[in-house]
Amino acid sequence: MTDSMPQIDPLTLAVVRGSLEQLTEEMDLTLKRTAFSPVISEGNDMANGLYHRDTGEVIVQGKHGLAIFIGVMQFTCEHVIAEAERRGVDQGDVFLVNDPYSGGTHLMDMGMVKPFYYRGQRLLWLANRGHWPDMGGSVPGGFGAHATEVYQEGLRIPPVKIFRRGELNEDILRILMINIRVAEERMGDFKAHLAAFSVGERRLTRLLDKYGQQTVLACMEELKARSERQMRSYLEEIPDGSYEFEDFLDSDGVVNEPLRIHLTLTIGHGAAHLDFSASSPPCRGPMNSVISTTKSACYLAFKHIFPDIPVNSGCFAPLTFEVPESTFLNAVPPRPVAGCAAEVSQRIADVVMGALGRAVPERAQAGIFGTVNNCSLGGDDPERGPYVAYMFNGGGYGGFDGGDGLNYGSPVISVARAQPAELYEQRYPVRIRRFALREGSAGPGKYRGGLGAEIELEFLGDEGRLSFIAERGRFGPKGLAGGREGMKTEMIVIQGDEIYRPEHITKDANIPLRKGAIFRQLTPGGGGFGDPLERDPQAVAEDVRLEYITPRQARDDYGVVVEVGADGGEAVLQREATDDLRKKLLGKARGS
Repeated sequence: MTDSMPQIDPLTLAVVRGSLEQLTEEMDLTLKRTAFSPVISEGNDMANGLYHRDTGEVIVQGKHGLAIFIGVMQFTCEHVIAEAERRGVDQGDVFLVNDPYSGGTHLMDMGMVKPFYYRGQRLLWLANRGHWPDMGGSVPGGFGAHATEVYQEGLRIPPVKIFRRGELNEDILRILMINIRVAEERMGDFKAHLAAFSVGERRLTRLLDKYGQQTVLACMEELKARSERQMRSYLEEIPDGSYEFEDFLDSDGVVNEPLRIHLTLTIGHGAAHLDFSASSPPCRGPMNSVISTTKSACYLAFKHIFPDIPVNSGCFAPLTFEVPESTFLNAVPPRPVAGCAAEVSQRIADVVMGALGRAVPERAQAGIFGTVNNCSLGGDDPERGPYVAYMFNGGGYGGFDGGDGLNYGSPVISVARAQPAELYEQRYPVRIRRFALREGSAGPGKYRGGLGAEIELEFLGDEGRLSFIAERGRFGPKGLAGGREGMKTEMIVIQGDEIYRPEHITKDANIPLRKGAIFRQLTPGGGGFGDPLERDPQAVAEDVRLEYITPRQARDDYGVVVEVGADGGEAVLQREATDDLRKKLLGKARGS
């Protein structure tokens, strides 16, 4: 594809780059607006992109797509290309795949890949991926916290041709839909994936007609080369050496012990080597990660630290990995993996950003909330029929040198957003009783962390089953440079006089719900940056006024007395930063 490529002038390169980004954005919007699943249409849990004909490397991905899918779909395309080489590929073929071990994540992320032909020649691959809220299995929604094999998690599909030369394989589709609890919704999502392909093909054909095949391909190669040079230039600015960082997951849902993620990041000569070999061994529960998800989490972490580098395979070329199968970060069948995409990947990204923060402190920030609290609720409602509801939520970002963390942000792995409360109440037998910022959840610091959320859901049906896989119940987001950690996750189910807190804190499955049951989620705040006693007293008072913290927290964490009058105003504002107070706060921080 690169032989005799023409020289590209900067203006043409900029226009072609913008056109490629726009066409994948249109694919994103098409998938969003035609999908039946709220998690796709409202939550943005999807992605679209273009991929290299021979290698499957990412060329461009739509800006609305999940960041974790940047690398994942590249690995998916590699597996599809291998299958195409074995069995052949024709114009009009479409591959379907959700197998985590074929370049995927968890079973609920359904991928589709289609070869793109221009004037009779296969030129590229189009690919997209979307979260389907159910793929069968023992738990509605797929988040089986106690699964010990991938076979318990749902229907696993290797790369298969769902369309062959434009003709639908109805037998495969029937097998797929009969294994899914809410098949009508999934059929709508299936058609939405195809609609996105149609838009991408039309826009790409128009671009090639306008600029010519050789020019467009040359632009793609140049964009890749420039991204690689830019990433290497950033890495060359980092002092050569090794930087270590580690963090932990609460448990695997089966064995109630923490899982360790340890990274040794070695920087040298414009390249980075990531060694995870000191991490925990494979686990029994569903918190194993497949290699495609592990590497993709590392890619997006570098992208967070160096956000101005254009997204394509070039910016990840300087990264090499050591992730042995002796760790839970390179799982092999039949290890269960339901938690890898949404939870393990976030902690991997946290660890990579933590190591990079030690290498380039000026780009560092304190710990991010690091969990989306995956919750699924399933049942059969007399009015609505069978349903599977999927909910995820954000939390607080870490403070940084110069500012407070973001309140209730989206996960680092995505631009996904919580679905509207009205949508849940319309489609499922639930009522959202409370949805608010979680007071006091931010980690104290000169620049405090952002706040998490407090969500309270009432179940209105007769019977239902609740399952969730979350994190940060044992290990809160870390503070940095003297800052303190943010509050941890809490999951509580209240049924009458019974208050239930799961043994694994953040993981449980198939909890039976009765009418009137209350499910309460408390999501983490971000870690604080810098000594809390150096925070501006006026900023502390403003936090009290906004009910981000209580007057007691202002005194205990920041040494600031804020007395709130009957009208809500501050009557007294005073700093009590004595040596004794500093010692007390230091001891409190160590104790936490």
